Amino acid sequence: MVAMDKLLYPDRAVWPELIKRPELPVMELNDIVNQVFSDVRNDGDEALLRYSEKFDSVTLQSLRVDEKSIMESEDTVDNLLLEAINLARQNIEKFHKAQSEKVNMIETSEGVRCWRENRPIDKVGLYIPGGTAPLFSTVLMLAIPARLAGCKEIILCTPPDKNGKIHPAILYAAKVTGVTAVFNVGGIQAVAAMTFGTPTIPPVFKIFGPGNRYVTAAKQKAFEFGVAIDMPAGPSEVLIITDSTGNPDFIAADLLSQAEHGTDSQVMLLCDDDIIINRVLSSVEQQLKLLPRRETAAKALGNSRAIVMKTLDDCISFSNMYAPEHLIAAVSDCQKLAGKVTSAGSVFLGQYSCESAGDYASGTNHTLPTNGFARNYSGVSVDSFVKKITFQEITKKGLSNIGPAIITMAEAEGLKAHANAVSIRLK
Repeated sequence: MVAMDKLLYPDRAVWPELIKRPELPVMELNDIVNQVFSDVRNDGDEALLRYSEKFDSVTLQSLRVDEKSIMESEDTVDNLLLEAINLARQNIEKFHKAQSEKVNMIETSEGVRCWRENRPIDKVGLYIPGGTAPLFSTVLMLAIPARLAGCKEIILCTPPDKNGKIHPAILYAAKVTGVTAVFNVGGIQAVAAMTFGTPTIPPVFKIFGPGNRYVTAAKQKAFEFGVAIDMPAGPSEVLIITDSTGNPDFIAADLLSQAEHGTDSQVMLLCDDDIIINRVLSSVEQQLKLLPRRETAAKALGNSRAIVMKTLDDCISFSNMYAPEHLIAAVSDCQKLAGKVTSAGSVFLGQYSCESAGDYASGTNHTLPTNGFARNYSGVSVDSFVKKITFQEITKKGLSNIGPAIITMAEAEGLKAHANAVSIRLK
């Protein structure tokens, strides 16, 4: 089994090197994305059928999942799973509903009123990974805030299995969250279809959802054609900060829960206690043997590090530089440490706040910035599905109050017509 690299008290000068994620080849990847986008743009549904056969080894009779299959999905999902999905749905909805904003009108000067209102993005596309791990939980994380925002069209693309079928839990999640259409197409070709539109799949204004490096590159390509995306993304990751109070078995389980996502995932462990780190690494080795996806997790551990720092302040400083997708603070005074977090996608405080809770049922969103983008991006929320439009209403008195300043500034910038638009009203 591949073990995590262990480092002792690295100098700050080498931290920038230590926070680098595993590098992936891009030239061949970009060539594939460009070709698929070109073919889908030119050949529409025919290209989607060809690429589904080539990449997913499935011959499809239809690209759209019929309404009957969606409505009957509940009958083929285990009752225990149905209950779990509905519990998660309620918590996610409760958390995201609280994000709605009230209109707040401000009188900036007498006679000058300004305010901002939300308007939903009319058409959004959700990409849901399938294959070995059909992420029905991501349907909840994306469709619920989209519906709460008021999006009129919420379409979903997800790759089918070898029989051309979609996992029933994905269909059930789509049914109960307000998805308006489901298409059984995945990969680069799905993103291209949502970008350009085909005779079957409508184009959208913004694309959401995680995926492998091919899907990530395809979303970035979609942006070049004027389609917005939720955020730049990469492989999943977690950084854990712990101290002498940390439970080694809990921490090892959290590290492995991220490592099993994919071979290109990365997990980081920081601690001011060498004894605890050794115990965690020992537990990782034991728990890894029991995982069905142990080969995947083992390869991810080869990209990962366990670092002994001199102080917890050093740990949080390193974490803020790394800007993890998930940050777990398994320390005695987690609230104090939380106040020092400046860059992270989602933070989990205390020994029992496992990252899996955020992935499924605590209520927060699990679609988060990775690859260091937590320095300047937020996770998905209701705000991700709306546009914020500003309004102003100015009376005659209001324009007389601010007009002279506008004229002075416009003339100083050499924009005489701007100044005239005010002065003609003041005369």
